[in-house]
Amino acid sequence: MRDAENIREVERLRVGDDTSGMALGIDLMGFIFWPKSSRYVSERPAYLPSKCKRVGVFVDAAIETVKHIADEYSLDYIQLHGQESPEYIQALLTVCGDSIATIKAFNIATADDFAQTKPYEPLADYFLFDTKGNSVGGNGTKFDWTVLDDYHGATPFILSGGIGPDDAGRVRAFHHPKCIGIDLNSRFELVPGLKDVSALRKFFNELNS
Repeated sequence: MRDAENIREVERLRVGDDTSGMALGIDLMGFIFWPKSSRYVSERPAYLPSKCKRVGVFVDAAIETVKHIADEYSLDYIQLHGQESPEYIQALLTVCGDSIATIKAFNIATADDFAQTKPYEPLADYFLFDTKGNSVGGNGTKFDWTVLDDYHGATPFILSGGIGPDDAGRVRAFHHPKCIGIDLNSRFELVPGLKDVSALRKFFNELNS
């Protein structure tokens, strides 16, 4: 997210409206601070959300950079989408304190990929499981969610990987005791960084039906 009016419109889905009567909506809103991303937030939007939590997405950024942006944007969560080591996260927590939660993203294709999560168990508040692809996130492609049956870790996770407007039924049917949310990104965009509010509203209506 980076367009002020689009941020306002999406944030309204957090509390629902008279036409949708939503029970579920937007809890977290992401801001991508990786310069190579087509969704890169190069300057502070004129409006930032106040009703949902702010997530800053970083890829192998210097800890000082993360700290500066976290302070500037009053981030609630730091999402790490690169090759950040457990030692990196420990150092980041030392600098940022425990007022900010951490989300560590992992690309998943097979059950063997869950082995990489083990060293992060004591450090990350949440994991995000995404599709293995050619780019860092935002690939818009799905992975076989049945592989998640083999995840037996203690850390709760957010489900990502090409979830689109037609997947409400598939999401509703998915159950895992450690899944605490879903990530809606590229397949709900009009262009990179600009969400299709109508598609989001339709998706949540169907998810709650």
